[in-house]
Amino acid sequence: MPFGFSKKKSSSGSGNDGDDSKPQRTGSASSTSPSERKSQNGRSKPRGSVSKDDKKAKGDKKAKGDRKDKDRKDRDKKAKDKARRQKSEAGRPNGPGAVPAGSGGGMATFRVPVPSNVRPGEEFQVFAGGRIVRVRCPHDSRPGQSLQISVPLDEISNSNGANGGGGLSGPDLPPDSDNVTKIPNQDLREGEQPAYMVKIPEGIRGGEQFPVTIQGQQLSVTCPNAARPGMSVRIVPPPPSDSPPLDRPRQPQRMANPNKRSNDKTQMFEVIVPKGVLPGQPFALLAGGVRVLVTCPKNAAAGQKIRFNLPIGLVNKPDGPKSKLAEIKLSYDKDGWTRTIRATDMKFQWTRFDENGGVDTATSQRFDDTKSAYVLKLDFHDDHDKMRQGSVSLVTPEKGVVDSNIKSVTGQELVSYQDIANAQNKSYEDKIQWFQETCSQLCVEWNEGHMRMNVRREYLLSDSMEAVMSLSRKDLRKVWRFEFIGEAGIDAGGLAREWFELVTDEVFDPDMGLWQTSATNQMCMQINPASEISCPEDHLIYFRFIGRIMGKAMFDRQLVKGHMVKHLYKHILGWPVMFSDLKDIDEEYYNSLKGLKDMGSDIEYLYADFTTTEETLGVKRTVELVPGGADIDVTEENLPEYIEANLKYRLLGRYEKQLNELLLGFFDVIPEPLLTIFDFQELELLMCGLPEIDIDDWKENTEYSGDYVREGPNHEVCVWFWEIVSEYDQELKARLLQFVTGSSGAPARGFSSLQGINGRVMKFTIHGVALENCGAFPSPYTKSNRIDLPIYGSKDELGEKLKIAITMAATGFDIE
Repeated sequence: MPFGFSKKKSSSGSGNDGDDSKPQRTGSASSTSPSERKSQNGRSKPRGSVSKDDKKAKGDKKAKGDRKDKDRKDRDKKAKDKARRQKSEAGRPNGPGAVPAGSGGGMATFRVPVPSNVRPGEEFQVFAGGRIVRVRCPHDSRPGQSLQISVPLDEISNSNGANGGGGLSGPDLPPDSDNVTKIPNQDLREGEQPAYMVKIPEGIRGGEQFPVTIQGQQLSVTCPNAARPGMSVRIVPPPPSDSPPLDRPRQPQRMANPNKRSNDKTQMFEVIVPKGVLPGQPFALLAGGVRVLVTCPKNAAAGQKIRFNLPIGLVNKPDGPKSKLAEIKLSYDKDGWTRTIRATDMKFQWTRFDENGGVDTATSQRFDDTKSAYVLKLDFHDDHDKMRQGSVSLVTPEKGVVDSNIKSVTGQELVSYQDIANAQNKSYEDKIQWFQETCSQLCVEWNEGHMRMNVRREYLLSDSMEAVMSLSRKDLRKVWRFEFIGEAGIDAGGLAREWFELVTDEVFDPDMGLWQTSATNQMCMQINPASEISCPEDHLIYFRFIGRIMGKAMFDRQLVKGHMVKHLYKHILGWPVMFSDLKDIDEEYYNSLKGLKDMGSDIEYLYADFTTTEETLGVKRTVELVPGGADIDVTEENLPEYIEANLKYRLLGRYEKQLNELLLGFFDVIPEPLLTIFDFQELELLMCGLPEIDIDDWKENTEYSGDYVREGPNHEVCVWFWEIVSEYDQELKARLLQFVTGSSGAPARGFSSLQGINGRVMKFTIHGVALENCGAFPSPYTKSNRIDLPIYGSKDELGEKLKIAITMAATGFDIE
């Protein structure tokens, strides 16, 4: 019986329960039958006469019965103890699945390892819930295995105090283990923890773990591979106040929002309606340093004064250094889509500004392939706790409205619009910290229950999907603990990290049929429109599962193995997608549509209609881009609508059902307003992690073309380029890699194997162009992993333009 106490089958008999002097009869008869009560000569004894032999036999029989009776009582007692243990384990399953573990019935559950010197049936002490607990090792357990124990909550609360801390202090701490020695005369700085020498117990080999108690904490120490029993290793334990007992995670402090009171107060602003703004039309302005979208009242006109109120907490932003990226965006803001706050309901809305800073209302009219955009909107149809239903659609950006605050299940405001607006101007590192702290606020407290995920390694994906899809939305925000059935180990973070890595690596494998590599970038994955063929019965369930895993990975600070194509990150964020995004999906298809604009009236000779052709496993089928598309001919007049229909189909229609399930699963975990602080590049870095980039390997495997082909890396501008890139931190290096190749993923086998279109090796290339023959900024060609780098006159100019290019690439603005 994996990960639990063994369940032995016991047989119960029938008999006279009221007479303890007689043994109860079981399946094997122990009483004597009348036919056996005969003397050796075969004659029956007279009634009432008792011989010495009879007395002796009767005494022996009684003693034998007493022994069996005692054995029966012992079996009954063990069976009752076993039942109590099984009941306290709250229905621990024998097989794979996800089950609650925690505070049911006023008990808190802990995981403890069996020490190396403890044998089955022996007792040992552990420190659990702020108190010393004695644990008896079960007969079917051995040293190194983990056990589950339950401690009454009232005893935990009494021993932990009002704050619910993770341990005791002062004289109440349990003593350190016998094999632990504190290193004397340590010169420690403020906040540093003292080091200890720990002696490796007998029977422990390299790579195995053994438990020790230090400063009231029970820790697991991994024996180095080169060490052996009797040797000592040096460790520095974490601070006792910050360390929860055993595997119990840190609990976030549930603090009241300090901005809530100030958010209730408002400040009045008075502005003049700009020239050209009609009644009912929106216009944007800066109020208190915040870009706000205001709608002109129907009884007002251009040139008149109007008044509106904004929360004081929004306009009184705390003073502090902005990130370099935020300063660049403010200094070089061009016409394009920007998220603003609507003054009417304090919700985020996308707005496009013209060259004069006014709201461009023309984008909401007829489709323009240079300006028009769409955002993905997810509408929920219900609020079911386990499996919400909803539908996705592409809408114009002004309809893609997102809440600017987050509330708890009790209705308390956890994050306000001021918090989100302030976080949008933070550096990437500060954004991550703010995001993780907010997720900690949303996490279900440990004492309210946590989840134990039991999976079999040989059936990892199917077991994991069934376990995750059985959970409610609240369960998804609980702490998860993982166990691989048949393997010993305590999940202190390592098993969770391994599980996320293995599951996402398997689910993004193209051989599974759910995803396929991008035609323009072999390092990026896109949804397989024909996923139903590979998984006909449950491909949509798998995409809901993938969404939940991606959201849970972000929520729990874990990483996802697969890098997706750029427009999928935009869809998750609800960012605008434009006609130019087709270029990153299929450049040949993009160029063919773009070329139709130059044909004029001759386009009618193509005899094209509003359909497209899909080919799956060699079978072609015709798909209508709009209802009745097979009967609508493409003309010069309706060409914009034809391009628009192709854009919608390629960015959503081909895999609408799959993406719908993925987003439903993702937002089961992550509230949508939390994502408004990130751009799509930052989202990829957050989900997949910052890559380890070897600058020397990158530089060594770079090719040079154009005006740099003769001097190569010795050209003055190329020397400046590598000096600047070498000084970048991990974030900017990853952004540069994203800018040129379309993905932040570094090649696993080094830059010598960097792939381009169709999986061919295409090395990173720096192409030299004269400054007067190109734009002011470097430009990427992700299809061939090439960056066009103008010949700048100074290193400072190159550094400024390059940083603007790689950071503004995610804003949706055209930097050309």
